[in-house]
Amino acid sequence: MNPEINEKVLLTIRDVLAAVAIVGILLASLWAYTGQFPNTPMVVVTSGSMMHADAPYGKIGTIDPGDLILVKKISSKDDVLTRGARDNPATYHRTYGDYGDVIIYHPMGNNKRTPIIHRAICWVEYKGGRYTVKEYGIENESSISISELHLFDYRPTNSGFITKGDNNELPDQYPSGGICAQPVKVEWIIGKARGELPWFGMIKLMIYGNQGVNAEQGWVKVGNAVAPKDIWVCLGLSLLAIAAIPISMDAYDYYKSKKRED
Repeated sequence: MNPEINEKVLLTIRDVLAAVAIVGILLASLWAYTGQFPNTPMVVVTSGSMMHADAPYGKIGTIDPGDLILVKKISSKDDVLTRGARDNPATYHRTYGDYGDVIIYHPMGNNKRTPIIHRAICWVEYKGGRYTVKEYGIENESSISISELHLFDYRPTNSGFITKGDNNELPDQYPSGGICAQPVKVEWIIGKARGELPWFGMIKLMIYGNQGVNAEQGWVKVGNAVAPKDIWVCLGLSLLAIAAIPISMDAYDYYKSKKRED
């Protein structure tokens, strides 16, 4: 075999092995941090239910369509900090533009349904037919009424979290037509959201789509997905920047080789 060709083959194998090693290290790091092994440590956001109207261009720092969100495993309700009342937060811990933690859960514990990524507003403690919701000053009552959440004479059958999308007016537990009729049990929770890689989830959504999401004003459809225009622009610029790295390296190598020939 030509020594020059043999060297190129060895270099190619080296580069492939290096790439595989880097991916392996990244995945191991993500699994170690999230505790989700062997399940995926990330989810792709499909809807605009967690968007914020005052988010900056590109919407970094909030949860938006196309975001890749790390999902950190929890073991008890104490691992989740609730927001509480909007005018009287139960915590100063802020995530994704508001107080409290954002959780990812299977509605009604049904793992065949699409997971929901919404904010934990409060914890409902149900015992002996009585309810306690400390975040709203409800103590040992026969039902739950929270006007801010449009819950009136609400009588769930289990303890759990009341959840809501930041961009939604109604909570997921809204009695008529809500996403999840009962408060979210701990065992229904996949994990809590920690960190984000913005925009790149749109690549998957372009193929599989984000069904059930209607394009709003200023949204653009590319492939099978719809999202705000600035998200598409930022994704395009990011992909161009990534593509420019190897191209510029090849150009530099070509320039050096030509210079040596001269």
